[in-house]
Amino acid sequence: MKLMEKSLIQIIRSLFRACIETTEIIGEDNDFAEILKETIPRIAPNQVGRYGQLQEWLEDKDDPEVKHRHVSHLWGVHPGDDITWEKSPELMKAARQSLLFRGDDGTGWSLAWKISFWARFLDGDHAYELIKLLFRIKEEANVNWGGGSYINLFDAHPPFQIDGNFGAAAGIVELLIQSHQGFIDLLPALPSALTDGFIKGVCTRGGFEIDMEWKDGDIVHLRVLSKEGQLCKLRYNNKTVEFETEEGKEYYMGRNFTFPRFSNL
Repeated sequence: MKLMEKSLIQIIRSLFRACIETTEIIGEDNDFAEILKETIPRIAPNQVGRYGQLQEWLEDKDDPEVKHRHVSHLWGVHPGDDITWEKSPELMKAARQSLLFRGDDGTGWSLAWKISFWARFLDGDHAYELIKLLFRIKEEANVNWGGGSYINLFDAHPPFQIDGNFGAAAGIVELLIQSHQGFIDLLPALPSALTDGFIKGVCTRGGFEIDMEWKDGDIVHLRVLSKEGQLCKLRYNNKTVEFETEEGKEYYMGRNFTFPRFSNL
């Protein structure tokens, strides 16, 4: 256990928390949930190493000179939520340092994952640089282990991996909408190169569907469809609003609204 890789620990801890939440929702298996609650504090914590990095192992044995496409000890940042700005800002800073040590380049799937990391670090411009790396055109005869795309836009991890295509799309959505911290964060990491744009039909946690348009970096139209009638909590430009919703109803914001005023139809 001394050399257990941190992603395994993060996954186990997140699994236990999900099981506890599930028992609370369905009202069953409470005894099992109590066992998990007692076990979680005994699981090895995330740790900051001597270089200011998030330790990859239980031992502080990371080498900052290693440039490698694998960064699985950052699973707790993405796709997990074991490490977030709301819960653990110091660990987020350490995770960011780990990613800086590893460098930007990598195969297509690695670039895609790093795009999502930088989105969750709220650095859209850094993520955008990795998007450009992913779109480098690579001739099949000259493919090496650096990421890129073929002329048909397939991910050029020899010979091809769909991970880069799907993962990059997921990362781009993370730049625009995040919902893993208990609220829907709008344009949390918008790259400066994408001042105008729109996105439609994005499903978030809590049973919501989002359409959004922005100009000059500001939201000018927002539609929230409530599929489950849950409490909706939105954050934008460091402002937070929450409001009750009804299943099947839509809630809107337009340019003439002072955020966060909404009307439901």
